[in-house]
Amino acid sequence: MNILVTGGAGYIGSHTCVQLLDAGHKVVIFDNFCNSHSNVISRIEKIAGKKVKLYVGDIRDKSVLERIFCENQIDAVIHFAGLKSVSESVKSPLIYYDNNVMGAVALCLAMQKFNVRRLIFSSSATVYGTAAEAPYDESMPTGSVCNPYGRTKYFIEEILKDIFAADPAWYITILRYFNPIGAHENALLGEDPCGIPNNIMPYISQVAAKKLPLLTVFGNDYNTHDGTCVRDYIHVVDLANGHLKALEKMVHNNGGFNIYNLGTGKGYSVLELIRAFEKVSGQKINYKIGPRRAGDLPIVFADTKKAEKDLGFKAKFGIEKMCTDTWNWQKNN
Repeated sequence: MNILVTGGAGYIGSHTCVQLLDAGHKVVIFDNFCNSHSNVISRIEKIAGKKVKLYVGDIRDKSVLERIFCENQIDAVIHFAGLKSVSESVKSPLIYYDNNVMGAVALCLAMQKFNVRRLIFSSSATVYGTAAEAPYDESMPTGSVCNPYGRTKYFIEEILKDIFAADPAWYITILRYFNPIGAHENALLGEDPCGIPNNIMPYISQVAAKKLPLLTVFGNDYNTHDGTCVRDYIHVVDLANGHLKALEKMVHNNGGFNIYNLGTGKGYSVLELIRAFEKVSGQKINYKIGPRRAGDLPIVFADTKKAEKDLGFKAKFGIEKMCTDTWNWQKNN
């Protein structure tokens, strides 16, 4: 198939493009490189040994979107494009609502116009908010989200539900990620944020590489075994494979509307993650304990049974592999 991947130069998008190409699909990437780098395209092509088609532009730009659908026979869309920093979204909520929500609407309007109705959406476990307790399963309530970034994901999910209710000819799959970390094992692809990292793993790896002096751990007085927050970390290569599995199900079973968690079903604390990284890297991670961060929940991990049953998806890689691949990426880039 010919797959349009919005945000295909980003962290998760780039790894997914490699797996799509490896599976024999053609890939069209649409990205504006606002939080990624143009050299990612050549790296995707080097790993996969195949070319991709690239369009540079903004997801809200109707003219570019329509040109993509005019010039390519698109069979399905995987939608990653969006801003993803919780802290930035709190400071600049309008930018997040404009980019993420209006971008998704613009994409769906273009898909509707060109009769492309297969969509996989990159959502987040943040949509569960404070209404649910771990392990989170897909039937739990969503919406009580405590930051604008998470609300954009929730709003887009609701929009997609409405689209499907109005026109069941759509095939829509929502994938709720937990905490992606790791990198491609050949160290050509990894998480390479512009500026200071917002996510914990690139921050840890940059402290290990002496690019940053210190990691701040936000709170050590949570009701967890060591007082720090517990999260479900999933290797980005496993996560990318989840998209391939979702695409296969959508095509072979004529889709419908589905929601799946993508996680490992196991939680690790911040301090456990630091120790695991120190073990594989041989580097001391300098950190200090800071105050709690507003909106952080003590324990977040997935119930993965639905994805295992419906998609045949189960994460393969453990925490040490995630840390090893991240460190190899950091050292080589």
